[in-house]
Amino acid sequence: MIVSMSRAHIVARKGDQEQLLDHLGRLGLLHVEPVDPHNAVPEPATLQEMADLNRAVQILSAIPPQKGPGTDQRPVDTARGVIRLEAGLREKESRLKALYQQARELALWGNVRRQELLQLKDMGIIVHFFAVPESRIPDIEAECVEVVGDLQGGRRLVAVVRRKGTAALPEEAELMRIPQQDRPSVLAMAAQVDAEIKADSRRLARLAGQMTALERAQAALAADLEYQIARQSGLVLGDLFAVQGWIPSHRAEGLASGLREVQIPAAVEIRDARQGEHPPSLIRYPLWARPVKALFDLLGTLPGYREMDLSPFFMAALPLFAAMLIGDAGYGVCITLTTLLFSRQISRRSSKETVRLLAAFGLATLAWGVLTANYFGITPETLARAGGFTESSRAGAPVDYPALSSGTGGYARIAQIMGWAALLWRPDPEAHRFLILKASLVVGCLHLISAHVRRLLALFPDQRALAELGWIVVLGDMLVLIWYLLFIGADQLPSGVWWVLLGALLLPVWFGRPVKGVGRRASFGLASSLLPLVSTFSDTMSYLRLFAVGMASYYIAMAFNLLGARIADGATWFAAGPVLVFGHGLNMGLAGIAIFAHGVRLNMLEFSNNAGVEWSGYAYRPFALRKPDFAGDKRS
Repeated sequence: MIVSMSRAHIVARKGDQEQLLDHLGRLGLLHVEPVDPHNAVPEPATLQEMADLNRAVQILSAIPPQKGPGTDQRPVDTARGVIRLEAGLREKESRLKALYQQARELALWGNVRRQELLQLKDMGIIVHFFAVPESRIPDIEAECVEVVGDLQGGRRLVAVVRRKGTAALPEEAELMRIPQQDRPSVLAMAAQVDAEIKADSRRLARLAGQMTALERAQAALAADLEYQIARQSGLVLGDLFAVQGWIPSHRAEGLASGLREVQIPAAVEIRDARQGEHPPSLIRYPLWARPVKALFDLLGTLPGYREMDLSPFFMAALPLFAAMLIGDAGYGVCITLTTLLFSRQISRRSSKETVRLLAAFGLATLAWGVLTANYFGITPETLARAGGFTESSRAGAPVDYPALSSGTGGYARIAQIMGWAALLWRPDPEAHRFLILKASLVVGCLHLISAHVRRLLALFPDQRALAELGWIVVLGDMLVLIWYLLFIGADQLPSGVWWVLLGALLLPVWFGRPVKGVGRRASFGLASSLLPLVSTFSDTMSYLRLFAVGMASYYIAMAFNLLGARIADGATWFAAGPVLVFGHGLNMGLAGIAIFAHGVRLNMLEFSNNAGVEWSGYAYRPFALRKPDFAGDKRS
């Protein structure tokens, strides 16, 4: 349910501004709306401090802390030191890579130092280096000829020394300049930079021990920012200070009395939201539907204040869609157990609602897998073939289900137990696929119809509710049309289907846009109904993705089972184990993606469009003061 909001205007003396804001902050009920949004910004210096703290916390959160001495620095100064240190580290790491690359390029010169060559030159011994094809090295005439290293293209680097006269060189010889830096010097610089990097890393690890103080400073500064925004959101006129915003209607009456109790003279006006105003959305979730809040928080979506709360419908549909998309009882057990085992970690990183939503997904998947007799890609047919219950010994022979139902042995007993609860499983694979396909269409149609029922109840007794009744009939008739097209045959479609469709369409055409004038009403109604009419077909067909993705998940699991079995036949089950774990883990990961790509989409798009919800709301965030945790804050 979307909580009703009231508009609040509060006017007090300018001298009581601080006291008024303190009281409103402690009360934590008023969603402050700025008089002039351009002025409702905090001081630039405070914003910069917050940005520095956020960046420092982000940097240190990835570094294991080490014990070290405390610091008397302000947390903001510590944060800026962390940022400078991290930036210097990045620069030094980049420089170290460049030095190592330079050292690799100088490897052909060996460990000869440039200073040594210059000393030889001072002694009258000049060493020249040439790139010479290997076959022409014997043609060099000099006092000293030494091959130093290999070059590209079959050439060698040759050192040549001749103090008397000029050396005789082949025409192919190419003079090589001595590098400005030698390899030992470059490696020495790299070692120095590497030592600096290690020292800076240790300093960062010690600073990571200050994470708690930085997080407290972060929270305190966030409170100060909120206070500054609230102060700048008000209006100062002479000796008066005014502030406005939104407050839940059931709490609005106590606002004026609370100001009197704390002896703040103020004028308070409370009124209902007017047409054209857009209050924030505060949703009071039913207890059983509260887990779906985790999804809305993740997506950052809320219905508009004048739209409908769809959380109960989402909570009912999402676990079912997740179950149909995953379609495996074994996966359901894994999801449920993993959620229960890591519930504390999930709660700390996300929320308790996330734990409950994941548990609902796991339990629903388990139930759907039991109904469809699918356990890690293993079905009664799989067990029947493994136990030899087939009509003949040839590969791919049909399963002898009468023999399986009366058979004994482990495979037969497990298959019989699986079949008892498998209300949605059929021995014939094609019949089973058609059954799941039909179930997807029926679930989709009922889901869309529930959207229009919800809209009808919201509009009643407005005459537009009759348009929703017409769309309900259109959706039911569209399901019949699709049913004949897919399962019976278009040639056997009764003509009454078209007449029902036409008659039901008259309701949204006439009552969907109730404007004055018969011609205008019919024209507007027809124009606004054509696209939704086409959408009823495409929206219903869109639910076939539940069948398609679920079957794909089953076939992926079955393929990895076959691959594991072949590896086990050729080697051992120990060798097949990692393949099975990887395959089923990958399949569960893909199924998790499918929940967002398909399950969430069906609710956020197809269902929401039919319910008339555009998710145009913004969250109710009341102004609330938190006590700062470090010295130097402006508020307490």
